[in-house]
Amino acid sequence: MADNKLYYGDNLEVLAKLPGESVDLVYLDPPFNSARNYNVIFSRAGQVTNDAGAQIQAFEDTWTWTYATEEEYGRYVNGGLPTRVAEALSAFRLLLGENDALAYLVNMAPRLVELHRTLKPSGSLYLHCDPTMSHYLKVLLDAIFDPRHFRNEIVWKRATTVKGNHGQGQKAFGSNTDVILYYGKTRESEHNPIFTPYSQAYIDSAYKYVEPETGRRYRLISMIGPGGAAKGNPYYEVMGVSRHWRYSQKRMQELIDAGMVVQTKPGTVPNRKQYLDEGKGVPVQSLWDDIPNLQAASAEALGYPTQKPLALLERIIETSTKPGDVVLDPFCGCGTTVDAAQKLGRRWVGIDITYIAIDLIVKRLLHTYGPGIVKTFDIDGIPRDTAGAQALFNRNPFDFERWAVSQLNAQPNEKQVGDKGIDGVARFLLGGKNEFGRILVSVKGGKQLNPAMVRDLRGTIERQKAELGVLITQTDPTAGMIDEVNHSGSYTHPASGQIYPRLQIITTAELMSGKRPQLPPTVLPYIAASRSAGPDTSVALF
Repeated sequence: MADNKLYYGDNLEVLAKLPGESVDLVYLDPPFNSARNYNVIFSRAGQVTNDAGAQIQAFEDTWTWTYATEEEYGRYVNGGLPTRVAEALSAFRLLLGENDALAYLVNMAPRLVELHRTLKPSGSLYLHCDPTMSHYLKVLLDAIFDPRHFRNEIVWKRATTVKGNHGQGQKAFGSNTDVILYYGKTRESEHNPIFTPYSQAYIDSAYKYVEPETGRRYRLISMIGPGGAAKGNPYYEVMGVSRHWRYSQKRMQELIDAGMVVQTKPGTVPNRKQYLDEGKGVPVQSLWDDIPNLQAASAEALGYPTQKPLALLERIIETSTKPGDVVLDPFCGCGTTVDAAQKLGRRWVGIDITYIAIDLIVKRLLHTYGPGIVKTFDIDGIPRDTAGAQALFNRNPFDFERWAVSQLNAQPNEKQVGDKGIDGVARFLLGGKNEFGRILVSVKGGKQLNPAMVRDLRGTIERQKAELGVLITQTDPTAGMIDEVNHSGSYTHPASGQIYPRLQIITTAELMSGKRPQLPPTVLPYIAASRSAGPDTSVALF
């Protein structure tokens, strides 16, 4: 059993299977799209006038008040959740009504309860959100964790400039911050202070003395005992000045002998040296304005719309865990939490409901740490045999298509609309540096197969002027389909001269056995992550 685990599935179902008090840190960034459609989450059914398109298709209608939401709400407030959480949901209903905001809170409540259950007594939770829902989520977390275990509302300044709409009459300040709600499971939750370097301006003003013998910069700090005699501080004379000091006479003499006590001129109160190179830096406070959001040109950017900077997750993990601790992200997206935990020597658990996220995380880890990384984690919920592939198709046909397409290193469709029968595209280099050929991939998960499917793919290849096509089927193709493929011609690569069948059929069973169609080497469909500077862990994958 590997130390780390990646789950493909609904996090509520996965969390229910995890043992209690097994996790040291939870970080979650629930994927709702309020930043693009600020008021959408508060709209009532039938009143949305702007596009509520979500960042991942699977989440498009997750938080709409429906009959199913009503059933969930009733179950939760009538004994399905702890009393304080049920009372919070009831209060939200009175305040908000039956709208998308309440649907979101009904969705989040049982997940937050499960996350609290999985945390060790020394564990912590960080919930990343924006001001649209942060105040409601804090009330919900208070009901689950106890207000006494609230640590901070961290404000992350994710941008220095914002494209405002003041020219169009916007009567609000531009939004350039996110909220991170920080809770401990108990008062004994792990917390390791993090320090940032002193600014040069602070160094120049505070550490203005330089020791001639060593060149070390230092400042002078008071040695007077706070509280005087009332606090038990000893009273005696030092360099002609009598005061209540914070040190015993013996310790004071040791400091004097070591050259650590300075009297700037006769009669002034002596002070102690504090060297710059012994300072830890500035302790991080609740305003985080030193970690900018990722830009499109950032080296670590993978093109995922809600990707967070690695430095942000590193700070959270280092603050609330030790090496070897377990970090859990139930909405792990493109895997920044997983990557940061791996880099810092923590064990990790990642969960996501979309296959495209799981596929992206695996490829991110491979490119960052080398092929040997696959031995350090298990993936749960991904098909291992034909029965598993059929179960995935029955549960979510769109994710079945994404899974099948990813087996050919092709890029799946972003949405399940307007695909014209094409479920993914793989690209390969032609002769020139930036010249690519295309392989159109079509997936048929049903059992009713016929030659028209091959003819349709061939026609699409011709219309789109693509080079090759692959049809992936869940069941064996018919004789008529094979005949259509055999009469579809061939393609000659302009650089290598290699000849390939223009159309090919492969089953999911063949893919899982390691077989692949005859294709030119394809390029990675996702932006490749930067390779770690750590030791090479390369091993053969197959």
